[in-house]
Amino acid sequence: MNQQPMNTSSNSSNLVEVLEKILDKGVVIAGDIKIGLADVELLTIKIRLIIASVDKAKEIGMDWWETDSYFSSKHTEKLEHKNDELLERIDKLERNLAAKSEQ
Repeated sequence: MNQQPMNTSSNSSNLVEVLEKILDKGVVIAGDIKIGLADVELLTIKIRLIIASVDKAKEIGMDWWETDSYFSSKHTEKLEHKNDELLERIDKLERNLAAKSEQ
């Protein structure tokens, strides 16, 4: 039985090189799934996937995570401030209602 030794450092360095190229250049995977019955289209699912570094994504104009409140700390801070303002307004309204009900 002839066994060949595995060169894991070579394999992992090749994998790292491939990942670096993919992230540097970007990869787009696109596909559509269409479901129909008797020549009537019932459902269309469009799938778009891009794999790229953040820098590459910004370069091609994809920066949605910077303005999405779920991902951006700037928007989270704005939402927290707005929430505090609304809580203060609610407290003020409740105090006014309580004062009017006592009269």
